[in-house]
Amino acid sequence: MSIRTLTVAGSRRVTLAELGEGPPLLYLHDFIDVHGATTDWLPVHERLAERFHVIAPAFAGCAGSDEDEDAVGPDDAVFHVLEVLDAFGVESIPVVGVGIGGWIAAELAVRERRLVERLVLVGASGLYLPNEPIGDIFFDVQPRNGTDMSDLRRMLFASDASELAHAWIPDGRLALEREVLRYEMFRFAGRIGFRPPYLYDRQLVRRLARFDRPVLVLWGERDRFVSAAHAQAYADGFPDARLWMFAGAGHAVHLECADEVADVIRTFLDSAPQAAAPSRPKHNA
Repeated sequence: MSIRTLTVAGSRRVTLAELGEGPPLLYLHDFIDVHGATTDWLPVHERLAERFHVIAPAFAGCAGSDEDEDAVGPDDAVFHVLEVLDAFGVESIPVVGVGIGGWIAAELAVRERRLVERLVLVGASGLYLPNEPIGDIFFDVQPRNGTDMSDLRRMLFASDASELAHAWIPDGRLALEREVLRYEMFRFAGRIGFRPPYLYDRQLVRRLARFDRPVLVLWGERDRFVSAAHAQAYADGFPDARLWMFAGAGHAVHLECADEVADVIRTFLDSAPQAAAPSRPKHNA
């Protein structure tokens, strides 16, 4: 794994993680993810990197990327990603986005249709569905009685009692590095999406039809954070989309079903010609 600092837009620093040597693949992260909860790659990323050069920028204010004090909505996160891609000089690239990263990936696709070669959304937030609000993760991140994190585990995992859920969201405090990562990720999410019912763009659902390239929508059937109704809305909104549900999985389907998720993504992306590898921009240590 390579983690480095990329300077974009003249002076802003972005933490960038890279893995693999194949065709380029842009990965946009979620809460329980690289940059959001750990500095390490997860098994799903390692499987993708067997085939692709995975490029994963940290969002503004996350994992060492410079804060964007003026950020007020998803457009700011989209331009953050565009500045990273400008530095690489890519003209077309497949994009995988998970959770809040899926929201930004969808926003990127409807704005820059020729830049996004293919789109994969995994449990993506971002849509406003009046009868299916996105879960209040800002409330559930607060522990009960000072230590009990079961509400957050229940929102993000199929079972709050599972060993995997406890490994990622234990009761009590995390190690300092992970506490800081979580705090920074929630601060970023608050900047772009802290408007009840949270983490949505009211206009996005009607703009999905602008992106006419292939889309793969992956979801955990037991996602309590972003319900399966959002999966169906994404699949219905894009002209060329296919939907894949994972039985028994929650929002963290990329952790709970890592091999299966990676295999489905690889099959989907391998069915299209890949862009040539971009040149790697100069960077700060």
